[in-house]
Amino acid sequence: MTALLRYQAALLLRSHRWLPPLLLYGGSMAVGVQSGQPVLDCAGWAAATLLPVTAWLVRVCVTNEPSAARDCTAAAAGPWRVHLAAVAVALGAALLLAAAGTGIVAAVGDPHTADRRTVVPMGSATAAGLVCAAACALLGTAVGALCNRPLLRSTAWAVPATLLATVAVLFAGASPANAAVTGLVTGSRTGVVHVPLLPLAAAAALAAGAVAVACALAARRT
Repeated sequence: MTALLRYQAALLLRSHRWLPPLLLYGGSMAVGVQSGQPVLDCAGWAAATLLPVTAWLVRVCVTNEPSAARDCTAAAAGPWRVHLAAVAVALGAALLLAAAGTGIVAAVGDPHTADRRTVVPMGSATAAGLVCAAACALLGTAVGALCNRPLLRSTAWAVPATLLATVAVLFAGASPANAAVTGLVTGSRTGVVHVPLLPLAAAAALAAGAVAVACALAARRT
């Protein structure tokens, strides 16, 4: 499995298809995370942005190889392992962005509530922001896994489905991503910081289920 992860990581780096999602994340951070803004608001923005970026990275990784090359790799290592490695590399890249984004938020965010009256503990705010970002990355992985190959092979279906699913996951009231981001925004108003561990656990379970379905179908359809 380690060799497959290295192989998929090399494919991602050499393809340069990581650049558009990276630019999307960087542009969104430049707009929504600015010096002097409340740290929890910034953390919520950075985490929410990571969800569509992760779904895009998953699409990049699972479609990087031409069909003939992917068939050869699947024949040698097993189709579900190849697919799992591709999704894992996308999630790993997203988590790196989560860590970098959280660091930027901690460096430039103002450790006060939105009304500037209450001090927000920076350590707790940073931990909450990182956990929230991880939850959004996991849900972005779930969206990417369910809205691309092997479930949806056509770009005409996969791209709109990914966009719609991303919006739904971000704004649906029952979504762990919505709960985690809303918790940060609420904390920015009240000064009470809650680390969203329950949304993180729910996001991890959903991502594991989605990836399991995708890997099972990859094994059947290859």
